[in-house]
Formats: sequence, structure tokens, C-alpha cells
Amino acid sequence: MKRVLIFGLPGSGKSTLAEKLVKILGNADWHNADKIRETFNDWDFSPEGRERQALRMRDYVRKSVAKNRYGVADFVCPTNELREKHVPEYVIWMNTIDTEDSKYEDTNNMFEKPVAGSVKINAIINADEWWTEEKVEEWAKLLAVDIKDHEFQPKNPTTQMLGRFQPFHEGHRELFKRAVSKHGQVAILVRDMPLTDDNPWQVDKICENIELALADYAGKFRCYPVPNIVNITYGRDVGYLIEEERLDEETQNISATKIREQMRKDGEL
Repeated sequence: MKRVLIFGLPGSGKSTLAEKLVKILGNADWHNADKIRETFNDWDFSPEGRERQALRMRDYVRKSVAKNRYGVADFVCPTNELREKHVPEYVIWMNTIDTEDSKYEDTNNMFEKPVAGSVKINAIINADEWWTEEKVEEWAKLLAVDIKDHEFQPKNPTTQMLGRFQPFHEGHRELFKRAVSKHGQVAILVRDMPLTDDNPWQVDKICENIELALADYAGKFRCYPVPNIVNITYGRDVGYLIEEERLDEETQNISATKIREQMRKDGEL
């Protein structure tokens, strides 16, 4: 999943997302279409010129991957055929603008929406989910976690964290840092609780919040919704440890109850 393509009409936000995503991924190179056209002084937007550009972008991405880095390409890539020739592994469609709102008529006329049987679209960003700084940041974090998920190796030694995480707060993050230091990756098990004042979030929302909070550890954790576990039973010589981590007093005293109370006062819950 190291070859990433962000495509969409001009003005759809491709470069805005790419810049954020590359920073969060860390070991990634950003290949911007305009900069590469400038490098080659090639401003040919005919079908032949666009194919040449798609293959150039592909080659730049491959060079990144050869260095064991992520290659993030952002360009219009207007047809399904060009997307296939680019050979991406992870594809993001910026579906944030209509053809009638894009300023380049030739591009509008040839732009094709993805079709079944062409490249797999891993993420679609629509207009109502975009265009605020906060939303851009959230999308970049969630996409980074998804892109790097392949780095998590289920058969490798793993530390487990089990909890409600209502909400996931700084104390949980500090506990996670302890957990990930033990074996390099953590399985975060989120209990699926009945909705109450003490448990106001659905389990899927909690997993999303955890992914946002731990985006800088993408590839080193996975969230798993599990039943409302209230008892853990084990036999002798089971091959794993059960440990209690004691954090500093200030962190230990972080209260999810108080956080929820404050969120209600602020109108956030």
C-alpha cells in the first residue's frame, strides 16, 4: 500500500490533502503534477500528453517505493485508463467539485468517474465532508491510519489494551505509549457498551476517535470492537502477561467522567 494516488478535478483539494497526508505518514514523498510538469517543461494536455504525465508520475512513485518510502501522487488523472496505467495501490477520489464548477473545459469533458472493474477506490471524499481546516486534518489522519494498516502484523508479539475509552483521552494515550514500547504494536479492544450517559458514543465512533488521536502511530495499532467484556479468565502457563501500568499522579487522575461533564457544558456532547 505504498503507492498512493489522489485524483480529482482541478480545484478539488488534491494538493491540500496530499500536503497534510505526507506530513502525517512521515516516510513519504509528495509528487505534485504541476511541479513535475514544470520539471519537464511539458504542458501538453492532449490525451497523449496526459498519458505521458501519468506514466511519469508512476515512475516517480516507484522511485519512492524503491527507497522503502510512501509515494503520494496528486494529479487529475481524468480517465479510468490512465488510473490503471498509473498502477496505484491506494486510491483517493476527491469528489468535491462538479465538472460545471471546474474551470478547465477540456478536462471537464474528458473526466470519467470511476467504474466497476477499474482501479479500486479506497476512499471517496465528498463536498460536504471537506473544506474546513479541521476536516482536512481529520481526513489526513484517518487516511494515514488506513494506508499504514498493512504494517501491523497480527502474527507478531502484540500488547493488548481493553477498555471503554469514553472518551479516549491523554491518559489512555500515555498508557498506549507504554504498551507500544513493549512489542512495537498494540491491539486496542473497544468494549461495545449500551448507550447511556456514561457511554454516549457508539463503538465505531470511539475507534475513529482513537485513530485520530494516534495517527502519529499509524501502522503500530489496530482497533477492534469487542463484546462488553466484564470478566477475563485464563488457565496456568498461558504464554502471556497481565500487567497494571502505574502512570504519574497527574495522568492517573485524568477522569473521563469529568471530560464528559465538561463536553456537555460546552455543548460538544
